[in-house]
Amino acid sequence: MAALPGPLLALVLLLLAGCGGPGAAGQRRKEMVLSEKVNQLMEWASKRSVIRMNGDKFRRLVKAPPRNYSVIVMFTALQPHRQCVVCKQADEEYQILANSWRYSSAFTNKIFFAMVDFDEGSDVFQMLNMNSAPTFINFPAKGKPKRGDTYELQVRGFAAEQLARWVADRTDVHIRVIRPPNYAGPLMLGLLLAVIGGLVYLRGSNLDFLYNKTGWAFAALCFVLAMTSGQMWNHIRGPPYAHKNPHTGQVSYIHGSSQAQFVAETHIVLLFNGGVTLGMVLLHEAATSDMDVGKRKIMCIAGIGLVVLFFSWLLSVFRSKYHGYPYRYV
Repeated sequence: MAALPGPLLALVLLLLAGCGGPGAAGQRRKEMVLSEKVNQLMEWASKRSVIRMNGDKFRRLVKAPPRNYSVIVMFTALQPHRQCVVCKQADEEYQILANSWRYSSAFTNKIFFAMVDFDEGSDVFQMLNMNSAPTFINFPAKGKPKRGDTYELQVRGFAAEQLARWVADRTDVHIRVIRPPNYAGPLMLGLLLAVIGGLVYLRGSNLDFLYNKTGWAFAALCFVLAMTSGQMWNHIRGPPYAHKNPHTGQVSYIHGSSQAQFVAETHIVLLFNGGVTLGMVLLHEAATSDMDVGKRKIMCIAGIGLVVLFFSWLLSVFRSKYHGYPYRYV
């Protein structure tokens, strides 16, 4: 191979240094592609907090490198013919989370929120071997999603606050969830105060009803039943009402794990606890009331029947959640 003359060699080296060589050209090309992707996502995010994606957009903006941003993607099925009630409920919370991030003063291009609907991107579901919805996955800025990047919906629920904690854990982006104002609570409180004030006004100075033991006992019993059925857990975790199997269409109202529950499950437990309580009240009345013996026997039999029936059902729920529990009542 003939050597280049000195001046020509110097010119070639100068051109290579000025251009940065093939590696520098590739780096500039990568930076240009990345800039285009970020600008495109920022433009879409300025219009909608949750970016809707089909297969092409997902592969180009989420899967394909380069990427220096994280993308939280909700895989869902919102079309009416899919009959996914949980998807609609999860979408509402997801929109609240995305809006809280988009309109916060800390908003940057470090993280974006996106959605892939099954009817718009079924190829994405097939590519990821995904067969259930809704599912939340974090696609990190570097590397592929790890196990923790898939949100545990059945355990943590889909409340915006829970999603925000998961996002902070996976991306170090802390989002303060801001919900739209809800006037139902103040209105109900005002209505309750109005009713109480009306009763006091109508009854005048006769406030004997405030000393009614039966009324206070009933109110306290309702509060205890609501708390023991798991209503506070629902308020904190925000679980779905029930779960529908996308393959069989079967709806589950009882969660199969002892670490989680559905909203419908708390209603069922509330009903069973109420039945047991009613049975115990009837047994107490049968033992202490002044009614004739025949009526007391009927009350006693009804009370025993209610206790046995509803406690058996309650125990069956317990057995379905704590697998291997050996005891049953009936």
